[in-house]
Amino acid sequence: MAFFEFITPLFLSLVVAGTFVGIVFGAIPGMTATMAVAVCLPLTYPLGLENGLALLLGLYVGGISGGLVPAILLNIPGTPSSITTTFDGYPMTQRGEGERALKIGIVSSLVGGLISLLILFLFAPVLADFAIRFSYVEKFLIILFALSVMGALSRDLLIGIFSGVLGIFISLIGVYDVSDGGNGKLRLIPPGTEYWLESGFSLLPVLIGLFGLTAVLSEAELGVPKGLTRDQVKVGGHSKFSFSVFKDQIVNLIRSSGIGTFVGILPGVGGSAASILAYTNAKTFSKNRDNFGKGEPAGIVASEAGNNGLTGGALVPLLSLGIPGDSTTALLIGAFTLQGVQVGPLFIGDNPATWNAMIFAMMIANVAMFVMMFFAIRYVALIVTVPKHILFPVILMMCVIGAYTINYGVMFDVWTLAIFGLFGWFAYHIRLEIAPFIIGFILGPSAEVYFVKSLESFGDITIFFTKSWIAILLWILILASIIGSAYISKSAKQD
Repeated sequence: MAFFEFITPLFLSLVVAGTFVGIVFGAIPGMTATMAVAVCLPLTYPLGLENGLALLLGLYVGGISGGLVPAILLNIPGTPSSITTTFDGYPMTQRGEGERALKIGIVSSLVGGLISLLILFLFAPVLADFAIRFSYVEKFLIILFALSVMGALSRDLLIGIFSGVLGIFISLIGVYDVSDGGNGKLRLIPPGTEYWLESGFSLLPVLIGLFGLTAVLSEAELGVPKGLTRDQVKVGGHSKFSFSVFKDQIVNLIRSSGIGTFVGILPGVGGSAASILAYTNAKTFSKNRDNFGKGEPAGIVASEAGNNGLTGGALVPLLSLGIPGDSTTALLIGAFTLQGVQVGPLFIGDNPATWNAMIFAMMIANVAMFVMMFFAIRYVALIVTVPKHILFPVILMMCVIGAYTINYGVMFDVWTLAIFGLFGWFAYHIRLEIAPFIIGFILGPSAEVYFVKSLESFGDITIFFTKSWIAILLWILILASIIGSAYISKSAKQD
């Protein structure tokens, strides 16, 4: 069958290996799934599209899931999406129920990942078929809506919108091609850099710098501890795990997975929001809400099902609309770019083999994550003892080599890596939002082309408000996201 043509020993090995490496990155505090994908992105070029995506999706699933290990054992979130896992996971560890808490989180991660994958499989093709009918006007408004959602769901509305606009501004550096409606002249280029910036900043070194080098700099700024000893990582306990703990958690599992998937579909929101919403929802509807924060298993179930539900949900807008759902899926665009493939409404129909490979890779990655973590959790937990003074130089070397080789040995790409690595570190300190920035950087050129083509086709700016009922609906959603965010922000300040 054609469906199984891509399934080779190499494909399966890459999924499993990627999942394991992702777990390692997720389990080490300060490392994230996004960083794992950024560092390994250049490795996908010689692998081809399907095999490259197998590696990256394994890293994605493993990285999100691995964050529960330090969250439960050390009260340190391995990834931002594991913050709420600490609320009940660490109290259980203090009671001698560390292994039980870990296995509850692992099973919940599996269920959340598989439910989100099912929604991806069913929903993305339908949305893509609908989006095929979009004109340039609707495509531009979809990007505008994505940027408004990112701004609305940022810590501060104005900062989120500014970050997205700044990303768009920097993405426009270079030559605006005549075929896209431009005049073919250089723009926004400092004197003396014309040769290097004629085509703008290369996407992949920018991504590696923002999510690889920035993370190393931020962690190094805090100091590089010697690391924990094995005696400090206590997994066992007197309380044994039993699947009966899920007997009363079916609704919580499904609801939290659905919340995580929905949050993933919203562009640029991230796993921390998914887990917080799922946790809050579970606490609201629980009969034992007073136990939350004191070692309640339902809290771990909600948090881990929610943040793993993000994995499939974030791929829905990427594969159907060409808009990344979060920072990690923004990096996946780099993998498609390396292979000369464009994501968007036509992707699934034009690339059925790649679509099938992604679904299968996600399924295998979730199963591999469960097997590796559930049956070997005592050994997986020792990952948190890996010393960072060994890890950081290796990651830094991979970032530099990847940036240099990604365009066949362009030294300016290494400078791009350094520029945006330092920019990411600086942005963190002045509270700029990286997710809106990078998604704005990715979508900026497309937004410009769609805007100009719309004016060329219809000749009147009012077409953005009157083109179709879809355009009117998108404007309503844009205004609703901004007004809703402003109202929530005002209410929070009053409280």
